[in-house]
Amino acid sequence: MRSSSSAKKLKGVRRRKWGKWVSEIRVPGTQGRLWLGTYATQEAAAVAHDVAVYCLRRPSSLDKLNFPETLSSFSLQLRDMSPRSVQKVASDIGMDVDARNILAGKTSTVVAETNYESDERSRTVCDVDGGGADEHSDVFRWDAVGNEDGGSWHGSGGDCKERDQALSISIEDYLELS
Repeated sequence: MRSSSSAKKLKGVRRRKWGKWVSEIRVPGTQGRLWLGTYATQEAAAVAHDVAVYCLRRPSSLDKLNFPETLSSFSLQLRDMSPRSVQKVASDIGMDVDARNILAGKTSTVVAETNYESDERSRTVCDVDGGGADEHSDVFRWDAVGNEDGGSWHGSGGDCKERDQALSISIEDYLELS
């Protein structure tokens, strides 16, 4: 393990003075930014950013992501999502990574060395259920980074579009929901 002060600088992630990690992304075609959340760990903020980059920009190569190996199995049928839907998905996955890191005893001041050469390392997957009965339902599956337990997020693109309030959930709220 190493302290976060010597950690690699990750895209779309910055550290607040009080030690929390935040993530945001510029929305393609606009001057606006999409807030992805505040996290206890740098890794969670980076994974949230990677998910948002993939869902908003659909890069042809994953090489420029923070953790390209974690986003390894995407469906080509992923439909267009609104920025609000992307915000919710990225935030949920980031919160999951954060919650697992907190439960594993990691804090915002410690980042685990990441070794993706082992097949047992997990990956984050953003996939759409192509054959389901509800064609408007997005299904995002991921294995928690550095953990054997995975998770999934199910929802529709309309989940966030109709809401006017900003997304606001804390890690404590997420841990209670898990």
